[in-house]
Amino acid sequence: MSAKTQHNNILIAIAAFTAVVVIVALIGYFTLGHEPEIIQGQVEVTEYRVSSKVPGRVLELRVKEGDYVKVGDTLAIIDAPDVRAKLQQARSAEDAAAAMDEMAKAGARAEQVRGAYQVLQQAKAGLEIAEKSYNRVQRLFDEGVMTAQKRDEAYANYKAMEAQVKAAQSQYDMARNGARREEKLAAQAQVNRAKGAVAEVNSYISETVQTAQMEGEVSEVFPKVGELIGTGSPIMTISVMTDLWGTFNVREDQLHGMKVGDEFTAFAPAFGKDIRMKVTYMKDEGSYAVWKATKAGGQYDLKTFEVKAVPTGSIEGLRPGMSLVIREGR
Repeated sequence: MSAKTQHNNILIAIAAFTAVVVIVALIGYFTLGHEPEIIQGQVEVTEYRVSSKVPGRVLELRVKEGDYVKVGDTLAIIDAPDVRAKLQQARSAEDAAAAMDEMAKAGARAEQVRGAYQVLQQAKAGLEIAEKSYNRVQRLFDEGVMTAQKRDEAYANYKAMEAQVKAAQSQYDMARNGARREEKLAAQAQVNRAKGAVAEVNSYISETVQTAQMEGEVSEVFPKVGELIGTGSPIMTISVMTDLWGTFNVREDQLHGMKVGDEFTAFAPAFGKDIRMKVTYMKDEGSYAVWKATKAGGQYDLKTFEVKAVPTGSIEGLRPGMSLVIREGR
């Protein structure tokens, strides 16, 4: 083969290689270069955790994962013997306080009132005798046949018996009138305090039966029957299936003026159809989120925003975790 022929073959090979590179570049430009950008998100749901204010042992679980519950449905029963013991103590304290209050209101017993009355009558009889004795001694003193010493002794005895009558009268009045107003108020306060303690323990007792506070689906159950749980320990999670939304992480150059209140179309692969959604929340992800440099020199960066949107209509079968895709042009 001549040198000229070899040279021509080399040129042909170079030209063919160049043509292949150009064709591949054109194909890549018209296909890959214009591939529409997609933003992927997922369906989220509002959840609340069921937990107890009292520690105890799980006695019974009335529901399982996947069950749909309504408000007031019994979810779990907890055995809390310590709380029951405190309830008994609180009720005993309430009974004792009520008895003290009744005693303060009723006053002294009838026997005590009669006894105080007899003491009063006895003191009055003594006063009467002492008064007569003093009057006789005084007349004799006036006639000069009785010494002043005897007259003073009779007078002192008369005054002592007079004071004794006043003391007996006071004891009788106290027994008849009962406790003082302050003592009655203190007894009533003790009753109210005991009732408050009983109400507090009853509130703890109610926590041993856990009921659904909102309608939803049991998404997760944590303890098993027979396990001990502490104060505030979660028992299960309820998903509120009527409160579903989609969440997306959108780079700011992909927002294209999106704002709260805007509507867009998202594709749901689980159904193979589009869903209309309305933006309800937008917030930047913060400095910890992924940034994208627009140039190698890093003149400025693009921030990522969290976008939440709710379906504009009811979507049968939509569940948490399902994918949502926003295509370019949305």
